[in-house]
Amino acid sequence: MSPVEEGMIRRKLAAIVENLKALEPIALMTQGQYLEDLYKRKATERLLQELIEAAIDINTYIIVQTGHAIPDDYYESFIKAGALQIISSDLAEKLAPSAGLRNRLVHEYNMLEHSVVLDAVRKAEELYTEYVRQVENYIQETQNAR
Repeated sequence: MSPVEEGMIRRKLAAIVENLKALEPIALMTQGQYLEDLYKRKATERLLQELIEAAIDINTYIIVQTGHAIPDDYYESFIKAGALQIISSDLAEKLAPSAGLRNRLVHEYNMLEHSVVLDAVRKAEELYTEYVRQVENYIQETQNAR
């Protein structure tokens, strides 16, 4: 992996970490508090969307750079990342449904279930923190293999 490629991936990882940090106070809110605050709901939706998209970008980039076909969809980007051992298959299976959440966040604002979003914030903290760790490990292993 060239320094340019690694730099792009690390920028995306940093965006994930930054968004996770910004979501920390949301995870502590009750559903009632969350529902009452339109600005926090909208900010939460955008932060989740950005962090999921950053992971999808990373998955797709590494998959293509390692000589494999572009995933058919965002969900598949996680599954393929697991199959190629960029991240564990177990983590890939847990993260893949977040691609569907990303699509709902982008395309179906008026049909969005707020409790699902709040639950996703709480899951993201654990799952995407692990995602960042595993991608960092993948980068290190790739460097060590050179």
